[in-house]
Amino acid sequence: MAGGQRATPSAGRCPHEEHGSISRFRAIVHPVYRRRRSRRGVFADGKAFLSELITHDDWLPEQFANPNPERYQQYLLHCDPMERFSVVSFVWAPGQKTPVHDHTVWGMVGVMRGVEFCEEFSQDPTTGRLNAGNTHELASGGIDFVSPRIGDIHRVSNVLGDRPSVSIHIYGANIGAVKRHTYEQPEGHKKTFISGYSNALIPNIWDSSAGPVAN
Repeated sequence: MAGGQRATPSAGRCPHEEHGSISRFRAIVHPVYRRRRSRRGVFADGKAFLSELITHDDWLPEQFANPNPERYQQYLLHCDPMERFSVVSFVWAPGQKTPVHDHTVWGMVGVMRGVEFCEEFSQDPTTGRLNAGNTHELASGGIDFVSPRIGDIHRVSNVLGDRPSVSIHIYGANIGAVKRHTYEQPEGHKKTFISGYSNALIPNIWDSSAGPVAN
């Protein structure tokens, strides 16, 4: 996804009540780091991890699910210390949408609340013009994939007119620091951007004092 308001994340503590649920987040996400290998392997493993994560809607602190009436939000939840992957929550208020954009790295999207609408595009290798491709809806529990190899250009919007949609994304880089592109239609003119994040603090997923953490 294209980014939210620019902010520099720092590893601070965020007060919350859901230590056990945040620990579930930690237990599920870190196997992606431990078992990371080919893109195909990441997608195979990651789909199971992400599916488990979005099945439980009790772990995401409310401040990372808040919509903004001005634009959709991109909240950093976790970044691998070597920036090999990141986990982000995206929040759309009713009617909000991204520009047409790419990612330049592999990514997985899992809808936790609401319904999202995805429009896929490809760029003509000769003329550079954008060609519209498939469209599909992702309801709660749905999972989608992007990468430069399987298709990387899309636009996403919140289908719902009366409430926000929230999805959890895992990317193969610190996505808020990656140079990416938005595209004009139909000419396909590209503009480089770095999305940043909408939050300055990230959740404390390391505190195990509330109970054991599964391995």
